[in-house]
Amino acid sequence: MGIKVLHLSDVHMGSGFSHGKVNPATGLNTRLEDFRNTLGLCIDRALAEPVDLVLFGGDAFPDATPPPYVQEAFASQFSRLVEAGIPTVLLVGNHDQYSQGLGGASLSIYRTLGVPGFIVGDRLMTHKITTAHGVVQVMTLPWLTRSTLMTREETEGLSLTEINQLLLEKLSPVMELTIRQLDPDLPTILLAHLMADRASLGAERFLAVGKGFTIPAGFLTRDCFDYVALGHVHKHQNLNPSNDPPVIYPGSIERVDFSEEKEAKGYVLIDLERGKAEWEFCPLPARVFKTIEVNLAKSEDPQGDLLKAIAKVNFQEAVVRLIYKIHPDQLESISTNTLNEHLAPAHSCSIQAELISQLSLPRVPELGVDTSIDPLVALETYLSHQSRLQAIVPQILEAAQKLLAHSHRED
Repeated sequence: MGIKVLHLSDVHMGSGFSHGKVNPATGLNTRLEDFRNTLGLCIDRALAEPVDLVLFGGDAFPDATPPPYVQEAFASQFSRLVEAGIPTVLLVGNHDQYSQGLGGASLSIYRTLGVPGFIVGDRLMTHKITTAHGVVQVMTLPWLTRSTLMTREETEGLSLTEINQLLLEKLSPVMELTIRQLDPDLPTILLAHLMADRASLGAERFLAVGKGFTIPAGFLTRDCFDYVALGHVHKHQNLNPSNDPPVIYPGSIERVDFSEEKEAKGYVLIDLERGKAEWEFCPLPARVFKTIEVNLAKSEDPQGDLLKAIAKVNFQEAVVRLIYKIHPDQLESISTNTLNEHLAPAHSCSIQAELISQLSLPRVPELGVDTSIDPLVALETYLSHQSRLQAIVPQILEAAQKLLAHSHRED
């Protein structure tokens, strides 16, 4: 039997409050409770196995200075590992650092307090950890920015591509030196918070993905590593399908926003030996996000068609957004209060009306730019293509005739 490891990442405790509501029983935002409860399921599994080691791949909070009640929600779950004597490595991600990228502000308290069995990975170094089933080496590589490895003078005038290449040239020898100091007989894990070049992105593309630099996946697939535990990308994926070694993003544990609507959320369990790592993705019952999109451009009963579309979707306790496309003259037919009543079973909902501009309508072929045509005939031709206006065509034409007659008198 090998060493059992649980790998999770990107908790982002305190995110997404706009998609929740205040729980009157606790006074807390329900999305904070979602994140706390989902994290609790990860810790439950760690204790039930029990695992020998927990690896957290970074980004505990949305920023480096979370309010105390958000820190408490995170700490209350991880403290259960301390009580069970399960060693834990907390890696520093980009959201755990100050904007200048210096230090792991939100996680440094664990090192300052000397929490038993907790290691804060805020620098590139190797940690030898004694577990219930043997010793394991964990090399930590926190989120790196250009200011971590380079001076402002070195990057002045360089393109982003050139800066990225220079950063890799700076990192490579430091990595090589650290690798040479590894014990070749011990099971070894690289725990890193980074953007790999083969990664398929999730919500982090909108969060802070552009502030670091990209590392080639080939930089990580080394014989000295038995498992590469990554953080930063919210979409679960294995960047090395040959699994020699597995290079795994477990993804985030909860959906941050609608960009992650279709992504599975979870953590990874690993059975680790020297030269071998078997792993399994374990899905979590994260809060469901659902988008309902309806195009009402040709609808004769916009409100009725919207309600029919809502009725077809199971959105019980989901975070819902209703997006409908509509012409400006149809807006009066929509009752937002009625829509909210039908969406009441959702955990939370937002309603967005997207107005269809008349300018975006297809051109009438008979009215090409090279066509010379009487204004009234042109108007009548145009109106013949507007099914929504048929009931008032006579009034429009009568008003147009009066305007043209008035214009001629003035001329």
